[in-house]
Amino acid sequence: MVEQWDITLPSLTGDRARKAYVYLPEDYEYNEDKRYPVMYMFDGHNLFFDGEATYGKCWGLKEFLDRTGIPLIVAAAECDTVGNGRLSEYSPVDFVFKNGEKIKGRGKLYMDWLVKVFKPLIDAKYRTLPDRENTALGGSSMGGLMTVYALSEYNAYFSRGAALSPSLWVYGGEVPPFVGRGKFGKDTVLYMDYGSREFKNHDVQKSVFADTCAALIQKNVLLASRIVPGGTHSEASWEKCIPFFMDALGFSKVNKN
Repeated sequence: MVEQWDITLPSLTGDRARKAYVYLPEDYEYNEDKRYPVMYMFDGHNLFFDGEATYGKCWGLKEFLDRTGIPLIVAAAECDTVGNGRLSEYSPVDFVFKNGEKIKGRGKLYMDWLVKVFKPLIDAKYRTLPDRENTALGGSSMGGLMTVYALSEYNAYFSRGAALSPSLWVYGGEVPPFVGRGKFGKDTVLYMDYGSREFKNHDVQKSVFADTCAALIQKNVLLASRIVPGGTHSEASWEKCIPFFMDALGFSKVNKN
């Protein structure tokens, strides 16, 4: 079951409404004493329904979780869909986009909202396991970049993350500085991948992906790194990665007869 309602992010987009999405496991309604880990994800509109996905194809995340019975709540908000608002709120740093437009990085404002407003709301409304050990992050592209950033800078809230096709290129070929200054708990787990067919999209991406992986390992992050054979920058490709990152993050399947 996926619940939806309208929310606002005053620090980013004022009183303009966007959708929030929460996936609840199939046993949530009748297992009233059970609490669940939570995965906070970016681009909520692309996760569950083809009709709401930006390019008409979602991740199929609801079907995967229903089919496998993984006991996990997924909470996500729609991105800013006006202009390049998504690039701004999903970037920790200012950068120049390919069309020459200067993007103001407001990723910190977004993460402050997530941990100070959205997470407390979810913990109050649903039967969550709110501690760091049971709280994860996930996203693709700019959302993948934000996942790595949040694990680095907000590690007190999140112990696990899945960064699919992270847009590390916004740092111009350098390892993002937040990795070096990050204070990672010893149990921090990160799944990070990139599609083999994506590397041609940005000249620096192959080297910065490799260097960032090395830097994360040096910081003692428990990293599961993967180059996806034939992987592309698309929801259809990221959907195929769901079993890999769920397994890497320790979200186990439930055998269903």
